[in-house]
Order: sequence, then C-alpha cells, then structure tokens
Amino acid sequence: MARQTTGRETEPEIEAQRPASADELWTAVRVDPVEIALPKGVGYTLRAYRPVDEVRPTDVSEREDDVFPERRPDPVLVDEDETEFDDEDAGFDDDDQTFDDDGSDADESEDDESDDEDEETDEPEEVPVFLGRAGKVYLFHSAEGLVEFVRSDAEHDLTQLDTWPELVKRISAEDVVPLPEDTYELDLVVKNLRASHDVWDAGLIIQAGEIARDLGYALRLESIIDALSTGSPLDELDEAVRAIESGGISGFLARRRLKKIGTEAPPLGWRQIIGNISAAVDWRD
Repeated sequence: MARQTTGRETEPEIEAQRPASADELWTAVRVDPVEIALPKGVGYTLRAYRPVDEVRPTDVSEREDDVFPERRPDPVLVDEDETEFDDEDAGFDDDDQTFDDDGSDADESEDDESDDEDEETDEPEEVPVFLGRAGKVYLFHSAEGLVEFVRSDAEHDLTQLDTWPELVKRISAEDVVPLPEDTYELDLVVKNLRASHDVWDAGLIIQAGEIARDLGYALRLESIIDALSTGSPLDELDEAVRAIESGGISGFLARRRLKKIGTEAPPLGWRQIIGNISAAVDWRD
C-alpha cells in the first residue's frame, strides 16, 4: 500500500539532512526528537525511554476523574499447532528409564534458556517520558522554539533525566531532525480509515498506535490506554495490519480477518483518540 504524504519533507530527505553530530548527541543523551502531525498543526517535542523505577510519572493531581492504570503486561502467545512432547524425541529409554546424553544436553540447553528468560524478566520495563508537564505534552511549531525552551529554566518532566544537563548544553536547532520512525502523521489516520480496506495504510496505522500508546501512558490518559488495550477492537486492527506487513501466510490470514472489521468503527475510535491527544497538547510557540 502506498504511503500517503502531507507535503512535508519525505523520509529520504529527512535522513539526508540529519547531521552525524545530531545522531551522536541523541545517542549520548538517550533522548529523541519527535514530530507529530495533528489536524491543527505539526509540532516537535522530545521523548525518552527509561526504566520505570528511574522516573516519576507526570503529576495529574489537578486533573479531575483521571486514575492512572497499571501498565498491562504483554499477552502470552501460545502456538496452538505445537505438537506434544515425544519420549523418543527427548531421548528417553523405556528399558532403563533414563535419559540418554542427547536428552541431557537438551535439558541443559532448556535450563540455560530458562535462566536467560528469568534474567530478562527481572529487568525493569522501560517507559516513555515526554517533554511536558502535568499531563500535557509540549509541541513546538519550529525547531528554534523547542531549543529556546530546552535552554530555559522551565520545569517539565524531562528535567529528572540524568542526561538532561548535557542535552541543554549541546542542543541546537540543526539537531532537531526526527528520524522516520519518530515521525507520526496522526492527521492522516481517520481519513485513511474512512476509505476501503484495500487502501488502509498499515505503516501509518502501526505508527499511530505506537505514539498513541506512548502518549497515553506518559500523560496518564486512561481513555487512550483502554481504547488500545489488549483485545480491544483497535488493538485487533493493529495486530491485523502488523501481520499484513510481515507478509506470508499470516499476512494472508490477516487480510481475511481485516475484511471482517467494519469501516465505521475504526475511524470513529481513532477520531476519539486523536481528539484526546489534541486536548493534551500544549503549543508553546
């Protein structure tokens, strides 16, 4: 499916204009510039990912009727086609009721993998933090405006980062060039979903889901988290378009599933999400 454009710079142009010094800066401070296009404008902001135990959530105590939900765990996928465990395949000897060497090696390998999984599980989850405050994300129409704000002494959620002082010293307007994966065209989502399934833009929808989930969590917007939670209609849409992007038999089956999704609910659901995001934006220049 062809990617729609909005007249902004194309992805190759963005990559070509980002200097190597900017890549070095963002890697060093572990923060990235982000571009978000909304129905009322296009703006820049900053986003970082940090272990959940290293950052404090944004303070929304003054916002009414908003409870911060616990982040839902990722679903455990089970392969229904998985065959049963076979004694012979495991190297089990019925006569002496012992495992042969091959079976022992397999067990040791499985134990090692299990230990590795346990170690990975112990690592705290990384969560998104945006340039903003009190449940708002700050957007800037220009790179210059963003840099001027960063260099000010204004309070916001990113000041808690250990790399923030370094970013303040080094940032320039030339560094504010988001990569394609950090560029989100939310202004196109509803229009695209109002068209037929055949022209739905999988990349557009997937990226929209990623930024919406990040903003929902970082800004503590329960309505967005619920709308995109595991098993929700919009989450099923997201899973289907991801399968289509991956291709193969899973993509073929996903196309069949996609046809069962009506053309009315997705645009309505995304219109609400984008409206909630827009309401949480604080334009700063």
